[in-house]
Amino acid sequence: MSGGALVARLGIAVDPELLVLALTHRSFAYEAGGIPTNERLEFLGDAVLGIVVTERLYRAFPDQPEGVLARMRAATVSQRALAEIARDLDVGSFVLLGKGELATGGRDKDSILSDTMEALFGAVYLCHGLEPTRTLIERLVAPMIERASTAGAGLDWKTSLQEAAAVRGLGAPSYQVTGEGPAHARVFAARVLLGGEVLGEGAGTAKKVAEQEAARTAYLTLTSGADPQAAGRSGDGDRLWGAGDSRASGGYTASGGPSARA
Repeated sequence: MSGGALVARLGIAVDPELLVLALTHRSFAYEAGGIPTNERLEFLGDAVLGIVVTERLYRAFPDQPEGVLARMRAATVSQRALAEIARDLDVGSFVLLGKGELATGGRDKDSILSDTMEALFGAVYLCHGLEPTRTLIERLVAPMIERASTAGAGLDWKTSLQEAAAVRGLGAPSYQVTGEGPAHARVFAARVLLGGEVLGEGAGTAKKVAEQEAARTAYLTLTSGADPQAAGRSGDGDRLWGAGDSRASGGYTASGGPSARA
C-alpha cells in the first residue's frame, strides 16, 4: 500500500525517506541486512508527544492537581491509546515487518502500532518543527484526553488500587508477572496480591498492560466487596499461570506503585 495514503490520513506532508524510516520495524531491518530502524525516530517522537500532551493538559485543566494531570497524561500516551490511534489511521497496513512478525499478527500488535505512531510523530517534527506537529498530535489525541478527563479510577488502575488498599489498611499491592511465547509474540500474565492473597489477574502483550488489567480487576473486587478468588480470575491469566498455581517460574514480584505508562 502506498505511503501517500498514510500521509493523506495524517493530513501533513512527510519526507518520503523519513516516512519509510518511521515505518521500518526492527524485524524488517534485521532481515534486510541491518538497515536503520524506526527506533531513533520513536525516541524523538515520544519526547515530542510528551511535551505536547503535558502542555495541553496543563492549559486545559487549570484546577487539576499534578497527580491527576500525571495520570491523565499516562492514559493519553499509553501503548493502548496510541495503538487505537494507529488503528484509526490503518497504520498497521503500512508498517514494514519481518516474516516472523507478519506470521504472528504484528500489524495489529499494540506495541508495534504505538511505537510506529511515536516514530511518525518524530518524522513530522523533523520535517515541520514543533507547532505543526503539535497541531497533528492534539488532533489525534483529543478523544483520548476527553476520555481521560472522565475516567476516574481508570486513569491508572495500579495507583487507584494502591490508594484503595491504603485507605483500608491492607498494605501495598505486589505483582507477579510471567510470560510465554517467542520474543516477537510474547504474552504476559500478571497477578496482584494483597496480604498474600490473589486479588486480580490480567493478561496483555506487555508487562505494564497485564499489570494494569490485574490492578483493574483487583480494584473493582476490592471496592465492590466481591469474592477475591472468584473475581480475580481471567481466562488468559489462568492459561498462562496454570490453574491453582500461586507463583509462576520466571515471574517477578514488584511493589505496587504509580505506573508512568500503561
